Amino acid sequence: MSPWTPSDYNPDDFANRRHIGPSPDEMAAMLAAVGADSLDALIDETVPAAIRQAEPLDWPALSEAALLARMEGVARRNRVMTSLIGQGYHGTVTPPAIQRNILENPAWYTAYTPYQPEIAQGRLEALLNYQTMVADLTGLPVANASLLDEATAAAEAMAMARRQSKSKADAFFVAHDLHRQTIAVIETRAAPLGIRIIRASIDDLDASAVFGAIFQYPGTYGHVRDLSPEIAALHAAGALAVVATDLLALCLLKEPGAMGADIAVGSAQRFGVPMGYGGPHAAFMSCRDALKRAMPGRIVGVSIDAAGNQAYRLSLQTREQHIRREKATSNVCTAQALLAVMAGFYAVFHGPRGLRAIAQRVHLHAVTIADALRAAGADVAPDAFFDTITVKVGVGQAGILAAAVQRGINLRKVGRDRVGISVDETTDAGVIARLLDAFGIDDEARCATRPAIPEALLRDSDYLTHPVFHMNRAESEMMRYMRRLSDRDLALDRAMIPLGSCTMKLNAAAEMMPITWPEFAALHPFAPADQAAGYHEAIADLTDKLCRITGYDAFSMQPNSGAQGEYAGLLTIQAYHRANGDDQRDVCLIPVSAHGTNPASAQMCGMQVVVVKSAPNGDIDLEDFADKAAAAGDRLAAVMITYPSTHGVFEDTVREVCDITHRHGGQVYIDGANMNALVGLVKPGEIGGDVSHLNLHKTFAIPHGGGGPGMGPIGVKAHLAPFLPGDPREDGSGAVSAAPWGSASILLISWAYCLMMGGEGLTQATRVAILNANYIASRLAGAYPILFMGNRGRVAHECILDTRPFAEHGVTVDDIAKRLIDNGFHAPTMSWPVAGTLMVEPTESETKAEIDRFVTALLAIRDEITEVAEGRIAAEESPLRRAPHTVEDLVADWDRPYSREQGCFPPGAFRVDKYWPPVGRVDNAHGDRHLICTCPPLEAYAEAAE
Repeated sequence: MSPWTPSDYNPDDFANRRHIGPSPDEMAAMLAAVGADSLDALIDETVPAAIRQAEPLDWPALSEAALLARMEGVARRNRVMTSLIGQGYHGTVTPPAIQRNILENPAWYTAYTPYQPEIAQGRLEALLNYQTMVADLTGLPVANASLLDEATAAAEAMAMARRQSKSKADAFFVAHDLHRQTIAVIETRAAPLGIRIIRASIDDLDASAVFGAIFQYPGTYGHVRDLSPEIAALHAAGALAVVATDLLALCLLKEPGAMGADIAVGSAQRFGVPMGYGGPHAAFMSCRDALKRAMPGRIVGVSIDAAGNQAYRLSLQTREQHIRREKATSNVCTAQALLAVMAGFYAVFHGPRGLRAIAQRVHLHAVTIADALRAAGADVAPDAFFDTITVKVGVGQAGILAAAVQRGINLRKVGRDRVGISVDETTDAGVIARLLDAFGIDDEARCATRPAIPEALLRDSDYLTHPVFHMNRAESEMMRYMRRLSDRDLALDRAMIPLGSCTMKLNAAAEMMPITWPEFAALHPFAPADQAAGYHEAIADLTDKLCRITGYDAFSMQPNSGAQGEYAGLLTIQAYHRANGDDQRDVCLIPVSAHGTNPASAQMCGMQVVVVKSAPNGDIDLEDFADKAAAAGDRLAAVMITYPSTHGVFEDTVREVCDITHRHGGQVYIDGANMNALVGLVKPGEIGGDVSHLNLHKTFAIPHGGGGPGMGPIGVKAHLAPFLPGDPREDGSGAVSAAPWGSASILLISWAYCLMMGGEGLTQATRVAILNANYIASRLAGAYPILFMGNRGRVAHECILDTRPFAEHGVTVDDIAKRLIDNGFHAPTMSWPVAGTLMVEPTESETKAEIDRFVTALLAIRDEITEVAEGRIAAEESPLRRAPHTVEDLVADWDRPYSREQGCFPPGAFRVDKYWPPVGRVDNAHGDRHLICTCPPLEAYAEAAE
């Protein structure tokens, strides 16, 4: 036989050799374990034939090299300009140490939300730094760990003010110089809540007529003014004051807290986070201490662990408002954790002296430009400003804008006769010279030395006094600090994260690379469309592929989280009903098993939530559903279902649920959380869905980033397309986010995923995800009850392990979750959708070896539960209750009734590369009783050490 044997192995086959974990031989072994003759047979047993799509997804796959070449070509179609448009988006310099060690580091971008605090101490500390930065700069004592964008944060603040105000008024005052996109989102959010919006000049504020007001500081056209009198008037009337502000400006300007503000909001984008054609960027919110329990979003707090050592955790009920379901005051389910971490590190990197220096340089550059223009006879406003001015140019507006573009600069069109100029960190003498040349000024500008800020508005308080902001900023020290924090965490670069409903799959390096290229990262979201041709090509092709995948006819890419997608989808349904004269349709049917954001989103849309029962097998109770749909009658607006079900099963009755809804004139919203079980097999738009949101940060490979960013675009059938969210720069647009395409830069990740997988690869990913889940269910079936199975004994892409029977022996689901940390695993989703259970989703990206390691760990834990159940060890003395075990436990005096080996090196754990949690089990109750949500003083660290 010739030594030359042709090979059928394709090293460039990304879908099958890089993205999908199990090899063909491993799949054969797994199929044997689950008792299926083939992968096709398993899928036929799992997915009802009646809902399978007829046509396969058929576009070809690209190799990684071909993908990057395609991306480079698309990037070249974007024109990178100097954008001095402002309006909440600014050029910034990302320190390379932060770009390389945070943004481009899978230890940071593949981590999950820190619900298991013991394995998230690094990013929790980084988020605490961010909160401290926001609280210090805004002058308010409590800040959250970020929101989605400035506009939605402002809308959340409006709703928060309404809940907390003592005023009986139904109106909210919006200052006329708020950013236009912020006004649009506030108006969208206010309408279904019955809030009347009053837009007027600050000087026309009638505090007695409103429950709250929002001011922009500095204003969108640059004005700065002391808001103390207006805020005092609001307080006298029982109303609350919200200030939308700029963190860099607050390095020089009097802080909102010093003016008496109740809430401050804004964007941390210019703290080292690229514009990215709109996002993602971390929005912030801070508030008075008395309002902290009403704040939406997540708050990182300081508690103690089982040994009394300081430990971080998510605090208060605000960490998940939507657990209140239809009683929720917000549907916030995510944050912008990765971007908040970047912004926090930017503050650590520069420290207060560095930030002040950057702010002073930006301000003096703006003064230099204003002085030069005035010297040339231009009408420049305002007199007091930080970084933004407007210039009255009359009928020459178009010519000035065009002349600036010719010189590589974008300016803002303001009205019919003015242009706006917003200076940023990247502005230098060259930019100033080109800018002035566009105005016909060729004299060299004299650098300003005196500020254009009234002395009474100059900040006189300290900020960022904590030692972390004064560390040695040598790059070696910064690099080590970032490494120390990442080493405290468990992310996908260490182990499988088997979270049901969260789809923690591979985020390929090739998918991530383009987002930091300047051609994508440096574009302003309001730049002229012809400068973003590459973005529009990418978004159009991604839209086309998502339509082919889902069976929908149109998509809106604007929602920048899954919960935002739900909200946008329901608003689209409402607008459709109103257009048909069906204003009375306000009932939304939601199964009891639905994710908590579903009823929260419906409540925010002003809908009445009616809960539908589940049948004993976990399916929707069809009889109860039909009865409640009939009872709603012509008031039925929508039904929200998840498919496959939240219980991890393909329900045979999904078409009937959709038919019943449509017979009563309602619309079907299919939650896209479980799309990883559908792609290539089932199209929600073909089985009766009218609208769905897709979690691109789940199924379509955008990484979770330790709690964000996410994207939740919505797909709709043709009859709903006219009612999708509009451009946030336009009145009455129904916009739900600040930027027209949401967090546009990360759409590139999902597009790259679709291109490299190809239609066949995407379908194979779904099939293997189902195989991996059924393999786990089969391996664990004798040790843990599998709570829900399909009619043919199969699960979908996830399975629910019932741990409730162990409670009678004193073993809780928490004990199992914490013990998995000792094995080097993140716990599955705990107590949802059923309390006391674990929902496991392995995804298609995990190899058989990693899944077997996970199974080994759970089987060993089951043996430990048996020891407790048989009375050989008390639950409170067992390794289950003492978990997780730290290095300090290992080296301390050992007085436990089990060995160090059993405690610290259980089956499934790596020995050489073992993950050691930095803290023991965290005391949640202690943290809520003693809320500390900014960096503790240095003495606290010393006390913890003692």
